[in-house]
Amino acid sequence: MSTLDVVSLLGAIATFLFGMSTMTDGLEKLSSGRLEGIMEKLTNNIFMSVLVGALVTGLIHSSAATTIMCVGFVNSGIMKLEQTVGIIMGANIGTTITAQILRLGDISSDNIILSLMKPEYFGPLLALAGIVLYMFLKGGKKKIVGQFLLGLGLLFIGMSTMKVAVAPLQDVPAFRELFVAFSNPLLGILVGALVTALLQSSTASVGILQALTSTGIVTFNIAFPIIMGQNIGTCITTLISSVGASKNARRTAMLHLYFNVLGTLVFLCGIYGAQAVASAAAGGLPFWGATMNMGDIATLHTFFNIGCTVLLLPFHKVLVRLVERTVPGDDDHEFAVLDERFLATPAVGLDRAHDAVVHMGSLARDNYRAAVELLSGYDPKKLELLQENESALDKLEGLLDGYLVKLSDHALSGEESARVSELLHTLSDFERIGDYSVNVSESATVLYERGISFSPSAQKEMAAITGAVGEALDKSLACYTTRSQAIALQVEPIEEVVDLMRDELKSRHIERLKSGACTVELGSQFLELLINLERISDHCSNVAIHILQQTAPKDALVRTDSHAYMKALHRGDDKEFEELYNEYREKYYSPIERFEP
Repeated sequence: MSTLDVVSLLGAIATFLFGMSTMTDGLEKLSSGRLEGIMEKLTNNIFMSVLVGALVTGLIHSSAATTIMCVGFVNSGIMKLEQTVGIIMGANIGTTITAQILRLGDISSDNIILSLMKPEYFGPLLALAGIVLYMFLKGGKKKIVGQFLLGLGLLFIGMSTMKVAVAPLQDVPAFRELFVAFSNPLLGILVGALVTALLQSSTASVGILQALTSTGIVTFNIAFPIIMGQNIGTCITTLISSVGASKNARRTAMLHLYFNVLGTLVFLCGIYGAQAVASAAAGGLPFWGATMNMGDIATLHTFFNIGCTVLLLPFHKVLVRLVERTVPGDDDHEFAVLDERFLATPAVGLDRAHDAVVHMGSLARDNYRAAVELLSGYDPKKLELLQENESALDKLEGLLDGYLVKLSDHALSGEESARVSELLHTLSDFERIGDYSVNVSESATVLYERGISFSPSAQKEMAAITGAVGEALDKSLACYTTRSQAIALQVEPIEEVVDLMRDELKSRHIERLKSGACTVELGSQFLELLINLERISDHCSNVAIHILQQTAPKDALVRTDSHAYMKALHRGDDKEFEELYNEYREKYYSPIERFEP
């Protein structure tokens, strides 16, 4: 095998993987969240869960992506652990679709239509259609369809190039000997798992194995353990995504691992047991040493995953109990899912809705803390968890909006109607806090990717204002959770200090820009952060005002005219407010006055 063949192989693998990633991204954009919605709604029946898992994974061509969605849903409390079992089983079936598509490479016919379906013809045609839609036509949907077609075309191009690049390997004795060694089941499983873990895609590793069939040395006894290992290796991505998540989310990742490991053990015992019996009776199974083509690999991959599902589906509850024992303890991130049966009892329904809004507040606070930490120490895993939480916040907002609208259709007392209004306003505030936290994380990402950082004085200033906003957020969540008037009264003084700090820090940074001590790029990011932090504190103030309106006496100014109440506070009419304002001013603003900008 020449150097050119090696370079061609590496390039083909890169093209194949990039094509798969591009195609998957396009499909996810086309779904516009509808796939996740389907998963949420159709998973109470185990058989329907399997079907949904297979369909969703078949569309996005990634069992890991489907399982990671499940981890995110369980982590946010939208789905229960039991609901994910069927989806994970179905995901393993759906991930075989790509291999079935790639088997088109085995087509051999003089018919021009059939010939065009071969990867070496079909791939460039798809890529051409995709690039035309992606680059030259206007319109969001057309661009996304173009991205999908381009990715699929690159997938086929990569596959056909791989087949050509690996063809010389059939004449290399060392490669033949190496491949024969993979017939050892333990070594074959290990290699399959390691390659898949490295690529983070069983679909990609199966595609590479399909390409290797062109060498003519891939036999059943070699391919079988490798495919078993590939199904285990695909669990690595899910396990990584569960790091730092709730206990039930980690259990979801373990569920994926156990399903594939148990399925592998059952099939290994069955196939190798049958081979041992057949060897003693008639020289072994007839297909044991048969050479496999791309279609055979696809069929074996599909048969294994369907077989695992059929075998283990009756024991899905046992799998749940197994992972609960593996990851013991009560979940520290549980969330009572909204149940429409509570609508008949508005008081209970309102309590459940309140719990859900508190959960939203917790997610928003976690995202704020993660975003601030990214400013001082960038961590991609932390950013990934932040994005999962943001997705959960958006979904919870939609769920709660619909739930509260339905609750409003029932006969409610005046107090209950006021609580519905308060819940709707507060959930919107927490969702917006989550959005602004994402904006903060995006600024942190820009700073990291461009290799730039704030000056020491700017870092001190940023630490001071993020600390103030963090305390405002903690107190707003605490006052809402406990409905405490005393804590709610402490939020607005902090918000006023944040406004003061924003104006001062903005002026200081503009001076740094004028003097050349700061670049325009850094200056724009600093000012963008100030805007987002001040808006977070504004929403914290809104939450506190909602609580004051609900807990204050009926004739209190905050209930009759909240705008007049705020003006009175800022005029200095409230001594308690002034004392708290001076306390927080000394805590957060005074330290930045003591050092030169």
